[in-house]
This record gives sequence, C-alpha cells and structure tokens, in this order.
Amino acid sequence: MELVKTSWRILMEDKKLLAFPVLSGIVMLLVIATFVLPLIFSNGALSLSTDSVVGVVLLFLFYLLSSFVVIFFNVGLIASVHARLQGKDMTVREGLAAAGAHLGSILAWAVVAATVGLVLRMIEDRAGGVGQIAAGLVGGAWALVTIFVVPVLVFEEKSVVDAMKESLALFRRTWGENVVGGLSIGLVFVAVGIVAFLLVLATLLLGDIRVFYTAAALFVVLVAVLAVLASALQGIFVVVLYTYAKTGEVPAAFDRELVEGAFAPAPRKLGGTI
Repeated sequence: MELVKTSWRILMEDKKLLAFPVLSGIVMLLVIATFVLPLIFSNGALSLSTDSVVGVVLLFLFYLLSSFVVIFFNVGLIASVHARLQGKDMTVREGLAAAGAHLGSILAWAVVAATVGLVLRMIEDRAGGVGQIAAGLVGGAWALVTIFVVPVLVFEEKSVVDAMKESLALFRRTWGENVVGGLSIGLVFVAVGIVAFLLVLATLLLGDIRVFYTAAALFVVLVAVLAVLASALQGIFVVVLYTYAKTGEVPAAFDRELVEGAFAPAPRKLGGTI
C-alpha cells in the first residue's frame, strides 16, 4: 500500500502518464478486432489454436502484434516516468517519439515475447492441468527475470540479447534467490477487482436482472480503469526499481527503506559466497 500511495502521488502530479496505457488499450482493442472478426466470419475455418499449422501461425501473429503494442507504449511510459523522476517534463508526443526511436529493439523484443508466449500456450494445450501449472510457473519466472529488459533497452541502448542478460544480472544482483511478494503493485488492484466482482454477484440476490446488468456494466468499466491505473503505477515503480538496481540510488520521491523492502538479498552459502 505504501508503494501504491507513493507511485499514486507521482501519477497525480503528472496525469498525462495515463495516456500511454489508455492508448495501448485502444490499439489493443483494434488488434483484437482485426483477428476476432475474421475468425467469426470464417465459420470455423480459422481459429487461434495450436491444433493446426494455420492456427499456430495466426496465434503467433496475434501474440506478436499484441506484444509490440504493449511494449511500444510501455517504452513511452517508462521514458516519460524517468524524465519525471529526473525533474523534467516530457509530453506524450515526446514519449511516443522516444518509443519510435526504439522501433527495431521493440520489434525484436516483441518477437521474443511472442515466441515465449506461443511455447507456453502449446504446453498448456498439450499437457492439460499439469501443463497449465507448469506454464504459469515458467511464465511467472520469465516475467521476473525480464522485468528490466525495457528500461535497459530504453536507457542503455543495448540489443535485445544484451538487454535480457543485463536484466537477469540486475535481478540476480539485487533480488538474489528470494522474491518478496510485495513487488507487484497489481496485486492491490486485483484485490479491488475481486471485491467488486463479488458485489456484482451479490446483486443477483436482489432478484432484479436489470440491477445485475447495470452492475456488470459498471464492473467492466471498473476493470478497464483499474488496468490503466495499475499499468501506469507499475511503470513508475519499474523505473524506480531499475534505478535502484543499477545505481543503488533511490529517486527523491520514494523512501529508500520502502524500495529496499521490495528486494530480498540472496542467502549466503558456505565459504561466504552469495
């Protein structure tokens, strides 16, 4: 909650940071429509599944475009957040320009992300419940060790391969072998979403279907708002984590003990090594 409040204060001081997740969401809806509508009108001839070569190709393209969109606007967000924490004011246009200057790296990283996503999807489809658990664990680990890839791409101008290596090095150097569960700001918003969902279900007890539909519609809006806020706040905190992991310094807006609390040192092994 302290991380959320600190990140929230920064967001409220520079509300235009919200433009990046909003634009990302709008473009993502267009991407989804581009794939869903042809599937609907194909009468089952096409599908986003791993059961056929065509399905695998379509699924990969969907993951590729989705990843590209998310990464592109995330780069713009992170560049703008970094400028804000440095006491500078970067417009949305300048943030998008910063993302545009890294199109090659963004595309390369999107290809890697799409490939990993496709492999995990194939594991899920072919190994049933066990595959879903395994894919979830691997996907979670992947998200953690690549958490600094985008900041490295933006601030250090490294290739995707080098950015992945640097992200892993920063992860190992700062987190060691234990991950503190308090990292994800998104958990706070998930909790809010769960409570809201339960309230929507509770409206069924009123016996008026119109109340339920109204509550369900409001829930959809709430989920969209929470997604935008969580994305913006997570972007702020990732920049803070990267700065701390890279330099050992904490931006003035954040309390040092609070940021250090997001990391756990690696346990010392025999011989004094870490």
